[in-house]
Amino acid sequence: MSSELAALNEELKKIRQDADRIMDSSSASSSKPPVAREKISKMSAQVVDSNPYSRLMALQKMGVVEDYEAIRKKTVVVIGVGGVGSVVAEMLTRCGVGKLILFDYDKVELANMNRLFYQPHQAGFSKVEAARETLVHINPDVEIEAHNYNIITVDNYDNFLDRLVHGGLNGERIDLALSCVDNYEARVVVNKACNDLNLVWMNSGVKENAVSGQIQLMDPGRTACFMCIPPGIVAEEGDEKTLKRDGVCAASLPTTMGIVAGFLVQNTLKYLLKFGTVSGYLGYNALEDFFQKDGLKPNPECSERKCIERQKEYMARVAAEGPKEEKVKEEEKEIVHESNEWGIEIGGEEDLTQFTPASIQPSFADETPATTSKADVAALMAAMKNM
Repeated sequence: MSSELAALNEELKKIRQDADRIMDSSSASSSKPPVAREKISKMSAQVVDSNPYSRLMALQKMGVVEDYEAIRKKTVVVIGVGGVGSVVAEMLTRCGVGKLILFDYDKVELANMNRLFYQPHQAGFSKVEAARETLVHINPDVEIEAHNYNIITVDNYDNFLDRLVHGGLNGERIDLALSCVDNYEARVVVNKACNDLNLVWMNSGVKENAVSGQIQLMDPGRTACFMCIPPGIVAEEGDEKTLKRDGVCAASLPTTMGIVAGFLVQNTLKYLLKFGTVSGYLGYNALEDFFQKDGLKPNPECSERKCIERQKEYMARVAAEGPKEEKVKEEEKEIVHESNEWGIEIGGEEDLTQFTPASIQPSFADETPATTSKADVAALMAAMKNM
């Protein structure tokens, strides 16, 4: 009898062990990210639940964008994948950009969870690798390239330049660089690189009080560079280093960062797909829900030597082209969706006068950089800082 009881206990023990193994296996499989969908070779406007691009291609169908699928041929660099940059990378991935190149040397921390799209289990991972892990599952059609290093060191700067020149889908120049960094030195480095390469880029930032932010377009020689009129969002060099000290914590709101990221991606799409008007400078104050928009021209007294060279090159091009004939604006057709039973319309853009890519219309009335006095620069910087 005792031997039979022992055998039953042994069998029961084995059953429990098998059950534990099944539970562990089930738990492990559920914690893994879902399998990415199959890649899609061509964007389709077909309205079916299984088409991830139908709502994006509707922009083309409604006449907002001429050729949305052109986004798949574009390469965008995102420098800094923190509070703003990670959201920017996610939005561009969902929009179906051809290739994203990410730069950051920081790691994911639990303290970041209030504002980033990262998850707690990724704490300790490099931000670029954690971002790539998530983004490839959101949209496997987008090529993701990640670089985990600080671009301001000499060796890394050379590698950074190489990716700007040869990082495109077919080894060509990238189409646009987006600066989402949180320090002055990195912004200066991005500015220098893009001035040297004559590459268009956009800067973004959120102030340390978390209730204001800005984006700014930089087109070498044509608009102000970062050193022409540093945006009010950039603190003095010493102040930013103070904010990085142990025990010093800058405020951070996911709402403000999401708004700034949205503005940055919206203007990125307008620039890449040539629709609408790209803002030269757009500032946001959350306390008053106030938006400041300006078209910032380059400063002839800029401290960046290459910026001065680009200004001269641009003025020479404008002079060689001669005065442009004013085009008579054709009456726009009313854009209404074919199944728009409520008569919803897309608003006009008559009041938008900010920078627009040259392929669409002139960015400024006189097409030449204006002389900006030191007093004017100081007044504008003071206004930005008070946002």
